[in-house]
Amino acid sequence: MSGGTSNYLLCEGREIHYTEWGAQHDEVVVAWHGLARTGRDMDAIAQALSHRWRVICPDTLGRGLSQWSPDPKAEYSLAFYEKLAVSLLDQLGVAHCLWLGTSMGGAIGLKAAAGTLRGRIRRLVLNDIGPQLAEAAVQRIRAYAGSPPAFATMAELEAFFRTVYAPYGWLPDAQWRQLTETSMRRLPDGRVTPHYDPAMVQQFECHPDDYLLWNEWDTLELPVLCLRGESSDLLLPETAEAMRARGPRAVVVTIPGCGHAPALNTPQQFALVERFFGGS
Repeated sequence: MSGGTSNYLLCEGREIHYTEWGAQHDEVVVAWHGLARTGRDMDAIAQALSHRWRVICPDTLGRGLSQWSPDPKAEYSLAFYEKLAVSLLDQLGVAHCLWLGTSMGGAIGLKAAAGTLRGRIRRLVLNDIGPQLAEAAVQRIRAYAGSPPAFATMAELEAFFRTVYAPYGWLPDAQWRQLTETSMRRLPDGRVTPHYDPAMVQQFECHPDDYLLWNEWDTLELPVLCLRGESSDLLLPETAEAMRARGPRAVVVTIPGCGHAPALNTPQQFALVERFFGGS
């Protein structure tokens, strides 16, 4: 992890892990990962942005190196993730920030920008997420995230990740290896499995309307950039069009060669985010 540091904070009584890049800068970017992923997914874009911004990449509760929730039904929810975000920013002394969120991480940013972080989030980048999810994609994600498989070898786990995350678009072999190594844990029997609490999918059962955010969307008054994977099954074209037409009237950019969700790992993707965060 060249240039990034590993850190822990107690937020709402839960230990949250985050990586930090560009600590010498005053202006902050929060880069928040997707549902079954970890903050290390943001390494590439965090490194690219860190020449200008301080970049904070949390592991959500129950993912990566953060604590697993002792109260999964209540705490695996956007409302609690929003509380974690507020606590994290308060403890880090961050008065204002720019927010980059992939999938779930974007929904947390959208909800917070309309809620307790209104006015503190200055610009919002949503990576293949909007105020409404396509139900077929939700069922697909629940199918693999709710029952994570286990494998005897890292090579088998990497092959699984290459299949399930093929919609991310092009990743070089080294990035597939890093994705695997930074999002695995070993079970008591020695097998390897994705590094998250399977109970986190209870969000969809206990909070079925968590991702229906049109009311929040329509109150937003900040610049929003939406990156939509060309073949995304989660953010449908008609939803993206509605995001252009109502609320903050997002700028929507289609990312070719990707589904859900672009990996934020190419110079073209870096440039889109950097230009938007830079105010152009």
